[in-house]
Amino acid sequence: MRHSLRARLTLLFLLLAIAMTLTFVSGMQALMRSGWQEIARPLIANYVDRLTAEIGTPPDVAKAQALTRSLPIRIRIEGPVVNWSSRNGAVEEVRRDRHHRDAARDIDRPPNPWRPTRLLADGHRISFGLASLPRDDTADDAPEDRPRLIGWATLLAMLVLVALAYTRVRALLRPIDEIRAGAIRYGSGDFSRPIPASGHGELGELAQRVNGMADGLHGLLDAKRQLLLAISHELRSPLTRARLNAELVGEGGARDALLHDLAEMRDLIIDLLESERLAGGHAALQTEPVDLNALVRDVVSAQFATRGLGLALDPALPAAALDPTRLRMLLRNLIDNALRHSADAPAAPIVTTTFGADALTLTVRDHGPGVDEAQLPLLAQAFYRPDSARERATGGVGLGLYLCRLVAQAHGGSLSLSNAHPGLQVELRLPR
Repeated sequence: MRHSLRARLTLLFLLLAIAMTLTFVSGMQALMRSGWQEIARPLIANYVDRLTAEIGTPPDVAKAQALTRSLPIRIRIEGPVVNWSSRNGAVEEVRRDRHHRDAARDIDRPPNPWRPTRLLADGHRISFGLASLPRDDTADDAPEDRPRLIGWATLLAMLVLVALAYTRVRALLRPIDEIRAGAIRYGSGDFSRPIPASGHGELGELAQRVNGMADGLHGLLDAKRQLLLAISHELRSPLTRARLNAELVGEGGARDALLHDLAEMRDLIIDLLESERLAGGHAALQTEPVDLNALVRDVVSAQFATRGLGLALDPALPAAALDPTRLRMLLRNLIDNALRHSADAPAAPIVTTTFGADALTLTVRDHGPGVDEAQLPLLAQAFYRPDSARERATGGVGLGLYLCRLVAQAHGGSLSLSNAHPGLQVELRLPR
């Protein structure tokens, strides 16, 4: 409710309709009561007294019949001698206990303005009502129901009007849903489909401006990508020549340091190129049926055989359509990151695979100090590192986890990071 504009507008419309209806009904009732007490009640009371006097004591049925024929009223006479109704004619004699009960009830409750009653000196009671009322005149509260029915009918009409207004407002606000969906697409890097600019109002203009902003951002991102690719490609050739020249340097610490620095530059260029290729998503993959457990064993035995890694592999893990080259890179980065940040930990990192109903899960957990909770959402961003010094020995330049996230997204999966207390746990989920 707090996050849905449509739900809040609906609630606002309903509350407004109910408040307006209650205010209107209460005001009209107060107006009618005030008018009845000040003007109508004395006039009607005087008129009823005249009608009662004309019927006479004891009541004359013939005179009552003449009054009902000439006036739009109903008359009912109840008493020890005469029992007559203008609707049913002569009625059965009313039992004495009911007659006394009705008399006591008339004394206890306030008089009904829509059904005035007069008690005669001989014990008869004459009740008057409007002939236009469709209810049985034995129901004392029938006239009182009419204002209540009018109030409910008014409420229903106002709710219908509110529903129509809400339908119109919903149609007017429909572009907001399209703008929201477009903003989500643009935020994920998908600029292939612009936001439909429906209508010529303010929301249509907003959609056009957002599309223009997205086009500008797309152009900037493409220019940045092309620049990175061009620089990376241009650097590979001189870097290769520099490495060949370094091989000719005599054995010693200076030669080893130079080769190490050149290797790091080569890895950085490879990471940059790979990140730009993976930005194309699934189109950049070369998938084939892959046994994820076998791939994990191959990577660990080939590059981390002496590091004492723990393996907890699900034997029921099925083969899946994956890119083995990109997954090797992902697994190598995750294990290297876990080893780097748990050098003094009491236990070695653990690699786990599990199989769920709809996904394969690969988890790499270390037992190091972990990461501050505020930094967890930022770890998989490009060039982000927890320490600002950016020393290669403590975490590189911040492309490893970013590449892992791109590999996961290119496979249609996800990469999540969480503190395992102790240590950091990285979970890769791949669709089955």
